[in-house]
Amino acid sequence: MEILKPDLCVIGGGSGGLSVAAGAVQMGSSVVLIEGHKMGGDCLNYGCVPSKALLAAGKAAHAMEAGAPFGITPVAPTVDYARAKDHVREVIAGIEPHDSVERFESLGCTVIQDYARFSDAKTVEAGGKQIQARRFIIATGSSPWTPPIPGLNEVGFHTNETIFELREKPKHLLVIGGGPIGLEMAQAHRRLGCEVTVLEAFKALGKDDPELTAIALEALRNEGIDIREGAKVASASRDGDQVTLEIEGQAPVTGDVILAAVGRRANVDKLNLEAAGIKTNRAGIVVDKGLRTSNRKVYAIGDVAGGLQFTHVAGYQAGLVIRSTLFRMPVTNRTDHIPWATYTDPEMAHVGMTEAGAQKAHGDKLEVLRFDYAENDRARAELKTKGLIKVMVVKGRPIGASIVGAAAGEQISLWALAISKGLKIADMAGFVAPYPTMSELSKRAAGSYYTPRLFENDRLKWILSLLARLG
Repeated sequence: MEILKPDLCVIGGGSGGLSVAAGAVQMGSSVVLIEGHKMGGDCLNYGCVPSKALLAAGKAAHAMEAGAPFGITPVAPTVDYARAKDHVREVIAGIEPHDSVERFESLGCTVIQDYARFSDAKTVEAGGKQIQARRFIIATGSSPWTPPIPGLNEVGFHTNETIFELREKPKHLLVIGGGPIGLEMAQAHRRLGCEVTVLEAFKALGKDDPELTAIALEALRNEGIDIREGAKVASASRDGDQVTLEIEGQAPVTGDVILAAVGRRANVDKLNLEAAGIKTNRAGIVVDKGLRTSNRKVYAIGDVAGGLQFTHVAGYQAGLVIRSTLFRMPVTNRTDHIPWATYTDPEMAHVGMTEAGAQKAHGDKLEVLRFDYAENDRARAELKTKGLIKVMVVKGRPIGASIVGAAAGEQISLWALAISKGLKIADMAGFVAPYPTMSELSKRAAGSYYTPRLFENDRLKWILSLLARLG
């Protein structure tokens, strides 16, 4: 068996693994990249890219029915569901070359298309080769978790890994799970003409600020999506083309297609981690603050490392391990500055501490700044006035921000930068935003920090009065 001894062996060709491989090889390091399934990983093939493409198709259909307030006669769209899926496929195909085997081989990587398996603490086997690298980076991502619902496997269901291959439009889509994936797909399918019921065992969008989620969920329900909270699915059965989900303590629901979106599990099963002395827990591979595993030669990044499951987190962590493995620099994996977004309409986005978390941590030192979309001129012009921004501030510095409303995913970046760089609320109030833009929401929210300090300050008013009398 051929033995390869590169500087780095990257296991997993998703966003995190590809970032490490591309960065390292272009800096002159020798890199073996191993991918047993599809290059580009979940994000390109089953996650971020196809979901946003399908949401865009739904948005185009919805726009045809939503023009009345602007003087545009609503028209019911004629939806070609298969063509919408072609759009999804075309978007993926346009990005694929950037993540392809051919590109990474042209950069200088040795690419092995097989699943990797540790044979001992210093060796990985794949493609008939042994790889004994100076350092290993595991970036194998995660996969949909299948809920243990009696009858579900027998009746058949989709996950985010299969729903984008569906060509025939569902009449009634049943979504198990009211998190971001479930609700994004619920709204996309509703706008493309499907009946949709969402079944969430606890609270829909339960990880986000409840005040903000209430605004988003109201909008989704107003579009005709049936969102049932506290709805634990007890069993599934099929009668011809119809599937029925029995709900504990609630009426059953019947549809023709099921989408399970209830969580994800780290992809560790094929790696034989025990042979390498790599510890795991229920969330995934156990890593320290520098993303090293219990085997000091091995790092883990992205979903498989058991933390925040976002593509941009994997990319951020890729930069950290490049610094650590190639330059021997100490690194610390932070999470306080990591933003996330849910791309429903309206969007939701968050970075740093929530209001509840900040209140618990800082008590009466916390100030919560608020600004409504209805007070923003661009939002008024576009009739997108349903929304809110909240900023958590302690001792003059933002420690968290939550936004629901149009372009929330774009606006949160400004607050992620502020928290990352330790900016003061004065910096956020002082920047100049072009008028009229949604960006002014952040500026106005930051500016509200000074309202009680300036306009409700009797001492300041006395000083100004004195100065005025002095001419």
